[in-house]
Order: sequence, then structure tokens, then C-alpha cells
Amino acid sequence: MKYIITLIVLLNSALGFNQEAVFFFFYTTVKFPKTNEGEMLSHYFVFKNKGDKPLKIERYEVECDCTVLEFPSYEIQPNAIDSVRLTFDTNGKYYFQDRTVIVYSNSKKKKTILRFKVNVIPKEDW
Repeated sequence: MKYIITLIVLLNSALGFNQEAVFFFFYTTVKFPKTNEGEMLSHYFVFKNKGDKPLKIERYEVECDCTVLEFPSYEIQPNAIDSVRLTFDTNGKYYFQDRTVIVYSNSKKKKTILRFKVNVIPKEDW
């Protein structure tokens, strides 16, 4: 009986160590309609923390400062739904743009890739 109780305690402890935040985006790619150069584009990527621990977004990486990601500074509790806001400045960008944003967090998968696509019509083509 003593061994069974010890085994149960060890299994519960082992399962407890496996708890993590899990970053789940409902959609990771957005395609904007054709856009005139100079317009600011914005999109909210909605996500859920499907894990057992609070999720904390740490930082993000983009190709240039024309793309900004606004994200919650607070921890997202398990099963909570929230969003990040992507803004893209099309000024000086031409034709087909296919961009990625790498989001770093404390989740099971340390980085998540968000993507957006847009065809920007240059000012001289209006």
C-alpha cells in the first residue's frame, strides 16, 4: 500500500511538471485586399492560451520598422482569449508584399510565426 501511495504522488508530481502555456492562434495568415501605397493596414490576430499556465508574450521580430505588433503586457490566463494588433505602413512599399512576424513567448513552442500578404499599388500607378 505504501508503494502505491508513493507511486501516485510521483505520477501527480510528474504531470505537474508538464504544465505549460500553449499559444494557439485561430488564424496565422491574413491577406489584405489591393492597397494604395501610403495607407496604414491593421489586423487583429486572435489567440487563445490552451495551456495550463499563464502565457506571456516576450517580444517579436519583423523585417523592418514598417511593421509593428502591439501585444498584451500582462499574462494571459489559461483558456483566455486575447489578440495582438499588427500594423503595416505601406509607404515606400511596392507590389506584392509577403511578410512574417515572429512572436516569442513562454509557450510550449517558444516562437510562433504570423504572416500577412498584400499587393501595394505604387503612387505612380494610380
